[in-house]
Amino acid sequence: MESVQASGTQCKIQLYEKADFGGQAFESTEDCPSVLERFRTREVHSCKVLEGVWVFYEHPNLRSRQYLLEKGEYHKPVDWGAVSSTVQSFRHLAE
Repeated sequence: MESVQASGTQCKIQLYEKADFGGQAFESTEDCPSVLERFRTREVHSCKVLEGVWVFYEHPNLRSRQYLLEKGEYHKPVDWGAVSSTVQSFRHLAE
């Protein structure tokens, strides 16, 4: 199921519980103010941005340090500039 934004831009991201796209995968097409509540995890070890541009946050409710992720594959947190795998919220950017 894909989400189409008002601007017509599609956005989709896949999050993985282990590095190199291992373990359980979670997919989202919308903003997530609490990764813990929605996916029952506090960590993202790899991800694939399939459509759109996304921002990861280290704390819930889109607070704290931000990491900008453009379309592509991120095998481990250092690939998006993080020192840890803590991702507690995220959102997509309207283009």
